[in-house]
Amino acid sequence: MRRFIIFLVMALCVSALIFSQAQGRTMYVAVQSAEMKSSTGFFSSIVENLALGTAVTAIRENGKWMEVRSENTVSGWVAAASLSSRRVTGSGHSASAGEIALAGKGFTREVEIEYRKNGLDFSAVDAMEISNVPKEELLEFVNTGRLSKGE
Repeated sequence: MRRFIIFLVMALCVSALIFSQAQGRTMYVAVQSAEMKSSTGFFSSIVENLALGTAVTAIRENGKWMEVRSENTVSGWVAAASLSSRRVTGSGHSASAGEIALAGKGFTREVEIEYRKNGLDFSAVDAMEISNVPKEELLEFVNTGRLSKGE
């Protein structure tokens, strides 16, 4: 019985240590702009927009979402993939929309030119990348089609 009690106390101590490290740790926005939302989910209302490198305090994690508190003491939910434990900053150099699109495809301008010489056409991909559907229209589409809202 005594061994069981000692084991239980040790397990509780380890659990408390792990939990305390998850709460209150500083995280940084690792994307150009991240939306802090009122709850988890794509269609949740936006509480605050956070810029690249902004420090936030992690409160708790829920699946793909992290509840955080911003420097303005506003709390909300941010996609966990948008956060990093290391500070991320911009390079100070600006990039054109075309350069960003190519980087997203893993291409440099020279690589894309070489692919075009071989007859590949990325105009359909380029057109899709610039299209922007408002969230209200997406939500109407999801509701009309009786699709799962998901996260």
